[in-house]
Amino acid sequence: MLRRVVIASVLGNAFEWFDFAIYGLFAVTIAHLYFPGGDAVASLMLTLATFGVGFFVRPLGGVLLGIYGDRVGRKKALSLTIALMALGTGMIGVLPTYAAIGMAAPILVVIARLIQGVSAGGEFSGATTMLIEFAPRDRRGFFGSFQMCSQALAFSLGSAVAFLLTRHLDAVQLQSWGWRLPFLAGILVGPVGWIIRSKIDESPEFLACMADAARADAHAAKAPLRDVLRQYPRELVASTAICVVGTVSAYVFVFFLPIFAKQTLGIAAADANFASFVGTAVILVMCPFAGYLSDRVGRKAVLVFGMLGYGAAAWYCFGRLVATPSAHTLLMLELGVSVFMSFIWGPMPIILTEVLPVSVRSTGAALTYNVAVMMFGGLAPFINTWLVKATGSPLAPLYYVMFSIFVGCVGAALLPGVREPRLAVSSSRG
Repeated sequence: MLRRVVIASVLGNAFEWFDFAIYGLFAVTIAHLYFPGGDAVASLMLTLATFGVGFFVRPLGGVLLGIYGDRVGRKKALSLTIALMALGTGMIGVLPTYAAIGMAAPILVVIARLIQGVSAGGEFSGATTMLIEFAPRDRRGFFGSFQMCSQALAFSLGSAVAFLLTRHLDAVQLQSWGWRLPFLAGILVGPVGWIIRSKIDESPEFLACMADAARADAHAAKAPLRDVLRQYPRELVASTAICVVGTVSAYVFVFFLPIFAKQTLGIAAADANFASFVGTAVILVMCPFAGYLSDRVGRKAVLVFGMLGYGAAAWYCFGRLVATPSAHTLLMLELGVSVFMSFIWGPMPIILTEVLPVSVRSTGAALTYNVAVMMFGGLAPFINTWLVKATGSPLAPLYYVMFSIFVGCVGAALLPGVREPRLAVSSSRG
């Protein structure tokens, strides 16, 4: 069953994040088709703002689906999230363009992004909680890291698809029908993901929590949102801060960097997508090792090492890219930051879930993760595009990255302990 849970969580989560990622990877094409205007940068910024719209509803979707998961079960919540993502992605894949239906086109794109946002809001906490609660206690960091592997897999697949399409289709073919292919493929997420997740059992820790509550003649979490806000403020603040550095790394170096490389530095689209593919492939391979290390030497040790190395690599490699823009320096940047991003991403799922008790775990993880993503992740491509334009400096995104690292270090300092035993004690409260 543990093997089934890993497969269901990783593949289902990868399907979801593939759907979510391809919008950012095809942002330039979508800008031309759905947000036309005389200024190419303004058109792109509207598209990236729409990309960010999906993140504003993520805390709401995360809390609602988190509460649903804490009350009726992890399995049902995961099935609902994957159905919503398939609906939103399918809408984008079949929508007529602005030239065909006018203002209705961008409005419908926004609605589709909102549906995707609600789904993505509940996916992280649901899949992570399921992984953690099935895993052996002394290997939770390792198994939890597969959650981030699934995101890296999704981003890697999305980048590979974007690379193949931009390499083998001309501009007319790409804009007329080629860009729709990955969105149409995303429709399959619904039935395939539901079938995969229907084969797993409910979390044993959740069932035990419900059984204890039944014996005590009370519900395990009548108001999980209220309980987690009142009883675990330090854990919430620390987790949110750690999520900030993780989410900024994803949305700057996975989503924004290829756009920046193409639009500002003049690097070929195929080269930008290939570099993104290589970077996410590195994260996919390295994350389990980082999760394993967190089980052996402690969550904080791995996390702080990752943040410091990530900051140094970003500072040096981003400066080289801007000074001498090329496919080579872009690839070196993606490789350099991705190695250290793995040590941030790997222990992050276990940190966000293990500091909270079972009765509020799904709700709390959804809240911290999605608030951080809403505030610092979803609008990162838009904000950084604006920063470059407003300051006239292509180095502006680097300062955004450095600020996120500072926030992440504050979060690490607030964590209740440095090793697995301390976090396990903290998670047993309540």
